[in-house]
Amino acid sequence: QVQLVESGGGLVQPGGSLRLSCAATGSISGINPMGWYRQAPGKQREYVAIMSSGGTINYADSVKGRFTISRDNAKNAVYLRMNSLKPEDTAVYYCNVIFRMTVYWGQGTQVTVSS
Repeated sequence: QVQLVESGGGLVQPGGSLRLSCAATGSISGINPMGWYRQAPGKQREYVAIMSSGGTINYADSVKGRFTISRDNAKNAVYLRMNSLKPEDTAVYYCNVIFRMTVYWGQGTQVTVSS
């Protein structure tokens, strides 16, 4: 089975930066679609950045130019560098991976942007 654990969240001032990490462990191999999602209180979970198995990356319009998704397949890890953070970026951030037609989710990490 596959387990995902996010880390790197915290409190940051507007304009600041954070780097989120997600480590996948267990019975996973190869290059698989991975992504970052977020959910703010009272709102539906939305995608932030998605990377396909072929390397295609899609960003939500709200984060384009500010966030960067990357991965280290050898380490089964995916990262999200967040720059120029805004209060509206405040949410719980989740990573996921699709492996053998199954979607696996992490527990989430809180990101709070406030002055």
